[in-house]
Amino acid sequence: MSGRKSKSSNLIQAEYLSQVQRILRERFCHQSPHSNLFGVQVQYKHLIELLKRTAIHGESNSVLIIGPRGSGKTMLINHALKELMEVEEVSENVLQVHLNGLLQINDKIALKEITRQLNLENVVGDKVFGSFAENLSFLLEALKKGDRTSSCPVIFVLDEFDLFTHHKNQTLLYNLFDISQSAQTPVAVIGLTCRLDILELLEKRVKSRFSHRQIHLMNSFGFPQYLKIFKEQLSLPAVFPDKIFAEKWNENVQTLSEDRSVREVLQKHFNVTKNLRSLHMLLMLALNRVTPSHPFMTATDLMEANQLCSMDSKANIVHGLSVLEICLIIAMKHLNDIYEEEPFNFQMVYNEFQKFVQRKAHSVYNFEKPVVMKAFEHLQQLELIRPIERTTVNAQREYQLMKLLLDNTQIMNALQKYPNCPTDVRQWATSSLSWL
Repeated sequence: MSGRKSKSSNLIQAEYLSQVQRILRERFCHQSPHSNLFGVQVQYKHLIELLKRTAIHGESNSVLIIGPRGSGKTMLINHALKELMEVEEVSENVLQVHLNGLLQINDKIALKEITRQLNLENVVGDKVFGSFAENLSFLLEALKKGDRTSSCPVIFVLDEFDLFTHHKNQTLLYNLFDISQSAQTPVAVIGLTCRLDILELLEKRVKSRFSHRQIHLMNSFGFPQYLKIFKEQLSLPAVFPDKIFAEKWNENVQTLSEDRSVREVLQKHFNVTKNLRSLHMLLMLALNRVTPSHPFMTATDLMEANQLCSMDSKANIVHGLSVLEICLIIAMKHLNDIYEEEPFNFQMVYNEFQKFVQRKAHSVYNFEKPVVMKAFEHLQQLELIRPIERTTVNAQREYQLMKLLLDNTQIMNALQKYPNCPTDVRQWATSSLSWL
């Protein structure tokens, strides 16, 4: 009987754990508008006021939200739009158009997407327009219900805004900013970008129509705030079905945040990047280790997750190379040491390799030149070396100048872990210049 009870309690715990993982994964993977904003309250207030002026008073606006990747630009706009749509008079009237510079790669595709998101495919039908401006103004005209105050306000959100500046003549940006300056349909144009020099990319006629409002997100919080974010991101909500399990989980999170080794991991992470995405990645990897037999996250889980996060991808590639390719990388390392980081070509690397082979003829196999060339090209495909200049048709491959994209520390660390690395090769890597 007790066996059956313990089995059912295990099943219940497994069920709760799968719910925990679902809730937390959704939180880590999606910029949910339900989660809290951290350290951007001033910027949020500025943005929401601007959107309300467009949505409620019919005033056109334009603004750029600038910040590094992972600083919370998308989360900020999602929060603001969510709050805006909770106002009854706004939710019935305001229309949103979301464009992305990675998807809408030219103005024609962007216009089709605007038509689709405004549900105006039937209105446009088979009409032929003389220009982009004519087409866009027709779309916005179709949304009018009379005078300016009763027109449908439209909020345009342009993600990867800097990519729209590369469109021919910046026609889309010109027309959107032009409408936001004129007394036509009330529109708000919001651009999200991580480029600080974005205004320099705008053409003069586009720049003159832009309001020059900018909201900067710079992750300006300190480590105590970062710890608080860590706790909030891992804590379960009050609405979790099993209150006792949620309390235990949240107590465990509190204990973790006070643990010295966890704080060291978080401090290291914080010093490298304040980016919340990297924190989410760390927590996601640690969460994957939670199982019914190991129901709560531990400091060890976080430390192992941190090792995975901080793993050097290039050094990992080196582990999978052949001995010949390793020898070529060591030859490049020596050339870098001799010529002080000057670029090298295949012939120089081959000559260096030949010197080594002649010294160690008893233990190292001498490969034919075409085979060595093939290994050299493979290193280029793996992006461990790269050409200094673009390749031309007539250029001889042997004499094309290259640069090594690994530093000495990475090479030596990779060699330490390289399986069955010949002793002579390892000694050659550690040898001083005088020995060459």
